Amino acid sequence: MKPKGKDPKRPFYFALGILLVIGITALSYLASRPKQTVTQVDTTLPPVPNQGHVIGSDTAPVEVVEFGDFECPACGNFATLTEPDVRKRLVNAGTVRFRFMDFPLSGHRNTWPAHRAAWCAGDQGKFWEMHDALYFNQDRWNGEATDRPERVMTDLARTVGVNVDQFNTCMESRKFDPQIRANQEEALKRQVGSTPTFIIGNQKVASAISYDEFKRHVDEALAQARPAGATKTK
Repeated sequence: MKPKGKDPKRPFYFALGILLVIGITALSYLASRPKQTVTQVDTTLPPVPNQGHVIGSDTAPVEVVEFGDFECPACGNFATLTEPDVRKRLVNAGTVRFRFMDFPLSGHRNTWPAHRAAWCAGDQGKFWEMHDALYFNQDRWNGEATDRPERVMTDLARTVGVNVDQFNTCMESRKFDPQIRANQEEALKRQVGSTPTFIIGNQKVASAISYDEFKRHVDEALAQARPAGATKTK
């Protein structure tokens, strides 16, 4: 009787098992990933009014409007993964003017303080810095992390360089609640049902889209208004 040795096929089966786990995980992600929904903008409505906060040139040929919720995980994914490229390659290049409109959802218990924090920082010229800080630190102040998000937001306000006393006074007074509600009402008027939702040209896109998808919609909007012979964005 021969002594038992190591099975030479064991490393193969082990590697195969790892590949199966990776494959199942990838398929599960693809199955659960929110589907992109694209619909035509209601042309009976007037253009989105000059509300919210804007970054980019007033002469940019395309304005993109995002209806976003600061506590929304999908909005956080867009803000941290896609938006940096959008700003660098489209906003800074003068192709896109980007408008953020508040759409705090009722299911997110800490989202209203976050929207107030962004506006109160904006009162000192730091909206976009606070916008980024809130999304990059979403796991510190969201409803699953704390019942007292204002403490974290005060820390974030300090890091973006605002006067903290002025910021806290603004937060306590809820100074900008009317503006946030006006943006929320604008979203409801346009039948925005989820966040993030983007209006790009004549399309309403509901999903945390990638940069390539974002650019494709921008190029389509440009094509509608571009004079013959003009070049596409890079």
